[in-house]
Amino acid sequence: MKFAIQILLLLFLLSGCEPEQTTSSNAIQNTDNQLIEKIELTEQQAINLARLPLHCMHQEFPYKLGQTLGSEKDLKTPRELHPAFYGCFDWHSAVHGHWMLVKILKEFPEIPIRDSIVMGLQKNITVENILAEVKYFDPKTNKSFERTYGWSWALKLALELHTWDDPLARKLEKNLQPLTDLMVEKYIDFLPKLKYPIRVGEHTNTAFGLTFPLEYANELGNEKLANLIKSRAKEFYLNDKNCPIRWEPSGFDFLSPCLEEANLMRLVLGKEEFQSWLSDFLPEITNPDFKLPEGEIIDRTDGKLVHLDGLNFSRAWCLYPIASLGSDYQHLRSIGNSHVYKSLPNLAGDSYAGSHWLASFALQALASQ
Repeated sequence: MKFAIQILLLLFLLSGCEPEQTTSSNAIQNTDNQLIEKIELTEQQAINLARLPLHCMHQEFPYKLGQTLGSEKDLKTPRELHPAFYGCFDWHSAVHGHWMLVKILKEFPEIPIRDSIVMGLQKNITVENILAEVKYFDPKTNKSFERTYGWSWALKLALELHTWDDPLARKLEKNLQPLTDLMVEKYIDFLPKLKYPIRVGEHTNTAFGLTFPLEYANELGNEKLANLIKSRAKEFYLNDKNCPIRWEPSGFDFLSPCLEEANLMRLVLGKEEFQSWLSDFLPEITNPDFKLPEGEIIDRTDGKLVHLDGLNFSRAWCLYPIASLGSDYQHLRSIGNSHVYKSLPNLAGDSYAGSHWLASFALQALASQ
């Protein structure tokens, strides 16, 4: 870990209410012009990241329901409808905010704000609250609620709890289990019916929607889910060639259609098979001069435009694992770093449009190095 970069990151995340900043891609190199191999997350940085979901996990309004009303009886407050995940503007942001807090406790078990995090998790992830969340999916009107983006993050949360060796994790995992089981059932029911993959750069992107569930299935030994995802992924993507990554991003993207697909296929295929597939899918990616400009945001108060900060983080979490495959891909780490540095400063003093969700994306990027 290069000391200059650690200080730079600390300043970014400690700047609280300072005006938003920007940073250029050359921030990935220190004064000796050496490539920064890994951006280390310190405890203080984790504290500042965690404060964002801690702030909003019990903030009910503003809130975007995404609800289909079957009758006037369905008109209820977010807290009544979603007693576990009613904060952070929408259901999926609340879910991945909870994932983020679990992840930080795993990495920093003695973090000074541990009590606040534990209190928040225990307040929300109770047996009663999770059963109410499960019930919400029962009506025919909301059967497809959060398909598949929120489903994916729910299994990401379940996986993080399962792999955390802590008594609190066992309690929360057990409380969450009915929702976890429902998400698995929903994938198993839905995937055979999906004839064509969804290739957009927002919530419904199929490749992203299959990645976290595949990681969950592999870790939990759920062969039925894992085999289904692998089978469908091959049917959807195995013959894809020449993905037009130069067309990205679209104006509201927070996911890269090309890189999310590559990230999924990295998990589906063996290393050699994946590299062969990748050479056809993104033939320019092994060129050391390959460039991928970061997403630019003009108005940070616009909730759709600020998606591009999420794109910068999600591109990084796709690029880092590919960069680890060998020398032909190491230049992708620099591109991932430049994307992280572009958007990391924006987390300080951000408007609610970004602060309610972007910290989770930043942490996932850093965890994927």
